[in-house]
Amino acid sequence: MTMTDPTTASHAAAAAPRVAFPSGFAWGAATAAYQIEGAVAEDGRTPSIWDTFSRTPGKVANGDTGEIAVDHYHRFREDVRLMADLGLTSYRFSLSWPRIQPTGRGPAVERGLDFYRALVDTLLEHGISPVATLYHWDLPEDLEQAGGWPIRETAHRFAEYASIAARALGDRVPLWTTLNEPWCSAFLGYGSGVHAPGRTNPADALRAAHHLNLGHGLAVGALRELLPASAQIGVSLNLHLVRPLTDRPEDLEAARRIEAVGNRIWTGPMFGGGYPADLIADTASIVDWDELVRPGDEAEIGRPIDLLGLNYYNPTVVSAPQKTPVENPEDTGGPARFDGHGDSAHSPWPGAEDVVFHLANDDVTAMGWPIDATGLSESLIGMHRDFGLPLMVTENGAAFEDVVGPDGRVDDPERIRYLRLHLSAVADAIAAGADVRGYYLWSLMDNFEWAYGYDKRFGIVHVDYQTQQRTPKSSAHWYTGVIRRGGLD
Repeated sequence: MTMTDPTTASHAAAAAPRVAFPSGFAWGAATAAYQIEGAVAEDGRTPSIWDTFSRTPGKVANGDTGEIAVDHYHRFREDVRLMADLGLTSYRFSLSWPRIQPTGRGPAVERGLDFYRALVDTLLEHGISPVATLYHWDLPEDLEQAGGWPIRETAHRFAEYASIAARALGDRVPLWTTLNEPWCSAFLGYGSGVHAPGRTNPADALRAAHHLNLGHGLAVGALRELLPASAQIGVSLNLHLVRPLTDRPEDLEAARRIEAVGNRIWTGPMFGGGYPADLIADTASIVDWDELVRPGDEAEIGRPIDLLGLNYYNPTVVSAPQKTPVENPEDTGGPARFDGHGDSAHSPWPGAEDVVFHLANDDVTAMGWPIDATGLSESLIGMHRDFGLPLMVTENGAAFEDVVGPDGRVDDPERIRYLRLHLSAVADAIAAGADVRGYYLWSLMDNFEWAYGYDKRFGIVHVDYQTQQRTPKSSAHWYTGVIRRGGLD
């Protein structure tokens, strides 16, 4: 397997970047446990909600599951060597809650922790800084059976799990994120039902959002007690860059409603402002906020963090309900990150169910998501202005129809174009004053893409799912050159 493109490498070594990034900028890639690890029944691991969901007929394309995925559990040393050959300086991965604490309660399974200890040690041996995400959607099935995120107890169980992880790995992992895209966990998992656990109850979706927020705050407190003072803690949000279709008052109002339940439901309480009054008014007929939010909850959620991660794929263009058919009816009802819930009869937008969604443009990826890098710079600049925290792009990438050529190469010029546009947007945000400290490409490898199964490939490394052969795509070699130069040519 060829790891390095010598032509790209020689050019990278010779050329100075025309768009340089700050010294110490983290050049990374990201993955998630259920999408890559496999080994779902080994060493004490029990089912997560995604094991159950993916085995339910009709929930995942082709009946695919993460049972084997890309077998990272057994091949992680090979994968870390690949990361090192590609020049990554950092790697963002998630911990599998049911691998560490199978029922979501009680003591840890040491064999599960040993896997992550070995992974982290191997990363450090190769000079790659580990970034651990506590929760990337794989709730232990036992906790879902007890009520899942819509019940308060799950937030407390999450804090206990955070403590277990910190005790095991805190001396070696310098950066932690609590949650990945809690909007998806709450509103795709409990609202539209197209993600695990597949429930379709708008009140449960809002309850889940609050308890994810509370779990985040409790976990921050647990991590602070156990991690070294030098460790940093953050969260990764898929904040929607919401744009009204027109300047008509009714479209501006549609944008406000989406922005409330898409963004400010998280940033309000996380950054000390509490839940916004307009969100509460929009959803008062769905859930009793006075009963849901107990005294002290918002203070707990608002515990200070060190950095904020942004997962960005495309902007969200919305309008008020239209009396005439929309231009792209198949895309109505979808958020910035579509994730398949347009196929559901249930809305993931409580309080904004009638808002109409539009493609930002017709330059789309294999997911049907429009390519618009201006939304990334706009988001980063706005986050810098609003929150004043160091920022990281914790996910950004694209799926395309990648093909292995007769010579064994995988050329993906569309992905290179996509990455160049979005890294340029990050550079623009930095030039405008945003304190952006890293970029984590999604994803390191092709993998199980949730409800899409193995149909969509986001990786810069191609995986043959039959043989588990890893082949760096041309985008991987291009990214290596960017890292070596410290910027874009």
